[in-house]
Amino acid sequence: MERSSPHRRGNFSFKNVNISGSSSIDLETIGINQNGPELGPALKNLKFKGLAGDFRLVDGQLQSSIFEILNVNGRGERRIGFWTQKNGLSKRMLDETNSTKYCTLNTCLGPIIWPGDSTYVPRGWEIPTKGKKLVIGVPVKDGFREFVNVTFDPTNKTKELTGYSMDIFKALLNELPYLVPYEFIPFAMPNGTGAGTYNDLIYQVFLQNLDAAVGDITIRANRALYVDFTLPYTESGMSMVVPVKDGRRKDAWVFLKPLTWELWTTSVGFFLVIGFVVWLLKHRINEDFRGPPHHQIGTSCWFSFSTMVFARTSLSSLLTVQQLQPAINDVNHILKNKQNVGYPKGSFVYGILRELGFDDHNLKPYHSPEQLNEPFANWSGNDGIVAAFDEKPSLKSFLAKYKIM
Repeated sequence: MERSSPHRRGNFSFKNVNISGSSSIDLETIGINQNGPELGPALKNLKFKGLAGDFRLVDGQLQSSIFEILNVNGRGERRIGFWTQKNGLSKRMLDETNSTKYCTLNTCLGPIIWPGDSTYVPRGWEIPTKGKKLVIGVPVKDGFREFVNVTFDPTNKTKELTGYSMDIFKALLNELPYLVPYEFIPFAMPNGTGAGTYNDLIYQVFLQNLDAAVGDITIRANRALYVDFTLPYTESGMSMVVPVKDGRRKDAWVFLKPLTWELWTTSVGFFLVIGFVVWLLKHRINEDFRGPPHHQIGTSCWFSFSTMVFARTSLSSLLTVQQLQPAINDVNHILKNKQNVGYPKGSFVYGILRELGFDDHNLKPYHSPEQLNEPFANWSGNDGIVAAFDEKPSLKSFLAKYKIM
């Protein structure tokens, strides 16, 4: 059985096939279009804009649309670029005549805002979705800024943190397989001065007002009761620095110091032997070694003397090497004579010196290397200090700048 409907322009008629004995969902039951030859040219010129973009056919092939790339963050979205089959990725819409090279890099797109309002690509499997940053406390002090240095700018109310300890912390975070957002908080008063000692800073970590603390913080037994420390990255321990004295003689006869009587006797003996040998070999053929006896003796001695004096020796190095000796070798000597010593203000060193038996009036605090160098310059006077006690890294930093004699 066949049935057809009259052909009308703009409508499509179908020739139905016999469906007896067939299922209504069988593909063979679909009708045959009577206007098939006209369908191809009609679709070839068909263009429309759908949900997936522009729909168009070129030479019977469906052309790819221009895809818009969106950055979705939370409930908002922002356009960061486009993708086309010809140009690849681009920040702006490009037409067909554009000759830009094909780009597949993310640099061809606008900046992407990742969860947590970060422009850095999250590393690892955990993405900071809540945007919570670690609050890192940093000590603020006047001197020894090679490890931690906090600089405040009162104009725009910004701060700059530098130093060896800060570099170590940042380098370790860069080695982690995931991103850890953090924020440095100087442990300071509103006027920029320090808000307390290192023990006070550590106690704020114990109270969970700070997530951690970074700086030249010494590992101490009492501090380890409140917080956990990382492995040390500098030489730890307390040390003492004292002035030095030069043991060299300063008089005009210092060149005679390395010459003993045995060496003098041996030198004079070789002096005479060399002079006699030279006279014996030269007086027959060299007129300078002839004449009266006193002339021959003088010429021979002068030749021997010149070979010994003008020859290069290592005697000068023995006289120029500094023979430095510490002015004080024992702490008990300082305690016995009740002499003044220096210590860093606000440090645990004060408690150790008190336990050793030092009186308060003999303990002179200092804040910076400059303040430590001044009393050392007058170490033999009443206002000076004969020694300074501090942590080894700080003392090494001080000795790199100043020479105490």
